[in-house]
Amino acid sequence: MLSRHEFIDLIPHAGDMCLLDGVVAFDASALHAFSTRHVLPTHPLRGAHGLHALHLAEYGAQAMAVHGALLAKERGDTEPRPGMLVSLRGVKLAVERIDTLEGRLDVHAECLMADTSGAQYSFRIAHDGVEIASGRAAVIHPAG
Repeated sequence: MLSRHEFIDLIPHAGDMCLLDGVVAFDASALHAFSTRHVLPTHPLRGAHGLHALHLAEYGAQAMAVHGALLAKERGDTEPRPGMLVSLRGVKLAVERIDTLEGRLDVHAECLMADTSGAQYSFRIAHDGVEIASGRAAVIHPAG
């Protein structure tokens, strides 16, 4: 298990915008992370009516970023590589809001394809063993 302090400097999501608390496990193709930050009244994406489930796509995107960064670190890369989220596909949400869900969110990201120009992932988020969001996302790495 990795705490957020072990990966926060590897991704561009700084401070409170890093939505993940830790990484349970990862390998060459997938990552399992978790978060309890969705209930914080100071959550950076929270609006006047709470935290909409649409923001779970950001949790998935951050899991992708952490996965890519941890793999890069294993390869010996010393500088974080910027990425830009360019598409979301097939996003399904089973709840309207997430700030009312007590406990932990389990965030899973699986790499479907990756090369030097970008990557495609599927993601799913579960709460209390029940899937509450899923989809696919693509990121590109801008040229130099």
